[in-house]
Amino acid sequence: MPTTDQARNDGSYQGRTVVVTGAGGFIGSHLVERLVREGAHVRAFLRYNSRGDPGHLKELSPDVRAAVEIVAGDLRDARRVAETVRGADYVFHLAALIGIPYSYVTPDDVVATNILGTLNALNAARDAGVQRMVHTSSSEVYGTARYAPIDEAHPLQGQSPYSATKIGADKLVESFHLSFGLPVTTVRPFNCYGPRQSARAVIPATIVQALTGDVIRLGSLEPKRDFTFVRDTVDGFVRCALAPRCLGEVVNIGSGVEVSVGDIVQQIRSIVGRNLPVETDEARVRPPHSEVLRLLCSRRKAAELAGWEPRVPMAQGLRETVEWIADHIEDYPVRAYAI
Repeated sequence: MPTTDQARNDGSYQGRTVVVTGAGGFIGSHLVERLVREGAHVRAFLRYNSRGDPGHLKELSPDVRAAVEIVAGDLRDARRVAETVRGADYVFHLAALIGIPYSYVTPDDVVATNILGTLNALNAARDAGVQRMVHTSSSEVYGTARYAPIDEAHPLQGQSPYSATKIGADKLVESFHLSFGLPVTTVRPFNCYGPRQSARAVIPATIVQALTGDVIRLGSLEPKRDFTFVRDTVDGFVRCALAPRCLGEVVNIGSGVEVSVGDIVQQIRSIVGRNLPVETDEARVRPPHSEVLRLLCSRRKAAELAGWEPRVPMAQGLRETVEWIADHIEDYPVRAYAI
């Protein structure tokens, strides 16, 4: 059994204490699963609810769940966050309010969670002396592509309250690295998809309607996105945290392939085997100047600094996602639009 000092320097997660904020979410639950499989002691920080609901962690296999220490709290509670991070080697900060339509309705809540919550995570990581904090950004911070593929030097554009809060959080992370020497990496995923994703995202929203309805109602079909399967996204997280050259860097994680929403719909209809009509639902259409029309990732930096590349083709990823949602259709609202 390695000593603590050896465990800190062997380039792996074996024996390390790793905090994951937002651990019950879509990407967070997959990350927890991966870290446990790699031998980490995972401390999963979840937003408290009176039901004791651990989110998607309840869907992990019993052996993985048994290895996870669950801590309930609120990211806006600085004391609770500090208690959770104390003694950790790594922090993966994923907790955030991520719904763009929700950010139009309650921007104050989104600011408090995404910016002040990130500040609490940064202070906790600094006080704990962690080996690395990995902060989760979003490709939404780029806004509509001014050039493509989008590299990490692309201008940041706050085209929604959500994207503005992520820009603010990213800059806070940068400032803690430059001002205090906090060892950080900002991972910037493009559009992640896969099992466990909520119906607020376009791929599961389309799949649920294709499986259960007579028509598919969506917003605009024109925007182009760079979709990455969740296992590939998680692989980017774990690689960047261990890569010395990612220290202090922002790293895009994306497939490098763009596809329109309309093309995604056609692929899903083909997998499901139902050629349903598509209608525009105005409730799902973003305000004109807020819509991001094109996102296409440059993954050169991730490859050079962390040796990362996507491995799951879109056809395979969509098929796995359709199969998972079909097996869990009772967990999805089949008619209501989730913001």
